[in-house]
Amino acid sequence: MVNFDIARKRMVQEQIVARGITTPRLIDVLLKTPRHLFVQEAMAAQAYSDGPLPIGEKQTISQPFTVALMTDLLELKPTDHVLEIGTGSGYQTAILASLARRIWTIERIRPLAMQARKVLDSLHLLNVNIKVGDGTLGWEEEGPFDAILVTAGAPAVPETLAQQLTPGGRLVIPVGNEATQTLLRIRKELDGTLTTETGIECRFVPLIGQQGWRSAT
Repeated sequence: MVNFDIARKRMVQEQIVARGITTPRLIDVLLKTPRHLFVQEAMAAQAYSDGPLPIGEKQTISQPFTVALMTDLLELKPTDHVLEIGTGSGYQTAILASLARRIWTIERIRPLAMQARKVLDSLHLLNVNIKVGDGTLGWEEEGPFDAILVTAGAPAVPETLAQQLTPGGRLVIPVGNEATQTLLRIRKELDGTLTTETGIECRFVPLIGQQGWRSAT
């Protein structure tokens, strides 16, 4: 039987800290968040392994390092309001909710949104708002946001999301084709201009919506 506490500590040390992510607040949250609750029960023993896992509905929970890296790139402060596109299992959402003031997260697949809500509530992460819809359009009535995280691969940066950033805001998003993407961090400067930093190559499920891919493959 897997000791989840030991597995989680090993995951953080070997997969995350050893690869250069050492932000204290983030490491503390990763050590406390029970990733095994966000995967299917039959896969709980693999929850802390170094890779993505299927969560149903042809979707995945991202590799732990990817979750840590994307979160680190957001440079979250406790006062931040954050928009997440692609709730999925809710694990990334839980990490964000433990680091920022309030999270708005959009999931296009209703059963995933409902399951994520159930697990987040069980962990008393009550600063999360979830809705089912087209994440490429953002959540305009709740914006602007200090940080936006997109957990699916986009063909280009959705203009609507960039518009919903506050001055000084950060958008982290994988952009490329449906096979491989490059992780980008986009900053909105105080004068409204956008600057882009290029990160690692990655592979995500496609971002489906009006400003993403038109349909799942």
